[in-house]
Amino acid sequence: MPALKKAALAVTSAALLSAFVVAPASAADKDDAPKPPSGMSQVGGEQLGRAGTQVNLGAGAPVLPKKLTGRSWMVSDAETGEVLAAHNPHWRLPPASTLKMLFADTLLGDPALLPKTREYTVKDEDLADLGEGSSLVGIKEDLSYTVHDLWLGVFLRSGNDAVHVLAAMYGGVPKTVEAMRARAVELQALDTNVVSPDGYDAPKQVSSAYDLSLFARDGLQNADFREYCSTATAQFPGEKKKGEKRESFGIQNTNRLLTGADGVDAYKGIAGVKNGYTTHAGNTFTGVAERNGKVLLVTVMNPSSDEAHAVYKEAAKLLDWGFAASGKVTPVGELVPPKSAVTGTGTDTAGAGKGAEADAAANPKGGNGPDRAAQAATTTEGSSGVGIALGIVGGVLVLLAGGVFLVNRRWPLPDLMRRRPRP
Repeated sequence: MPALKKAALAVTSAALLSAFVVAPASAADKDDAPKPPSGMSQVGGEQLGRAGTQVNLGAGAPVLPKKLTGRSWMVSDAETGEVLAAHNPHWRLPPASTLKMLFADTLLGDPALLPKTREYTVKDEDLADLGEGSSLVGIKEDLSYTVHDLWLGVFLRSGNDAVHVLAAMYGGVPKTVEAMRARAVELQALDTNVVSPDGYDAPKQVSSAYDLSLFARDGLQNADFREYCSTATAQFPGEKKKGEKRESFGIQNTNRLLTGADGVDAYKGIAGVKNGYTTHAGNTFTGVAERNGKVLLVTVMNPSSDEAHAVYKEAAKLLDWGFAASGKVTPVGELVPPKSAVTGTGTDTAGAGKGAEADAAANPKGGNGPDRAAQAATTTEGSSGVGIALGIVGGVLVLLAGGVFLVNRRWPLPDLMRRRPRP
């Protein structure tokens, strides 16, 4: 990579990371904000296909938080997969770096291909196609890195350079994109279209709060995924001067609910998963947390609030609500299991409305389905608000004690998910 281009990428990356999840939408953006389709995918349940906020409050249930500004959000019970509340959960939006969860699901699913201890010497061409302004961990050509190092770069610094090197090791970006698309289909994440493996803005690259929750649910069943997404700080290999020991430098996770950085309080019980930001996607975040034995997953996409770090603050509010509302609401849908876990043809997935495959047949180009505006929605907060994407997390608990995060690997999962084979 030419020195001038590398310098420009480094400067732009530093500026991007310093403003990560800080830049709010402008007032003009709020006025001109696009509206969700009146009818969307019904994977996970008919109610999830409706526009606006969906919640079925029972006796004693708290109302949803006020001033939720995310275009889409969702909160789920991690163990049962029940969606407690959602807002436009199937709205197909740019995902930014939260798409890296699907990248990790795809490549970590085959540990024999990319074992953690494997070393790789980076070539110039591996870093040739990084998008302008990409977030970088600081990988250099002609230096070697282990697969373990590269995954830390992906999860902690959201490094697109680390993604491209791992993709090169996997067989190249086109092969990686194809594999990610296949993995999304297996997970019944039919709102997702992968164009770039790192989540960098690309035409027609979209996902949804629902699908991002499925990616987190799948990844959190993998021990390596859990380790990487819950790591707060690490040392990363640096330059190597002739005759001297190779240097290293510290990196910190950009997930502020995990680290408690930049004026955002660390969320008690948080255990990952992934944050992101691009110009078109705005701020996106999927997180998993445990409290009193209950594990919840939340996803928030593109809040319009002028408040700094709104994506984290709204996610924290939704998690608080979810823990308080657990057992007091009727689920509005569920996170469907992967196709390989469904008996029969896979078209009768419980809670999937018309079924994922039927939905795909009705929308062969990945559209949001027919107009269902006439269907009544059970809402309490109107159509403006941040949605919670619910997923299956599985007992991962991160405790903050003296600044050190400890991961409890207990992993309670529904029997169906315990039994399902990993392709």
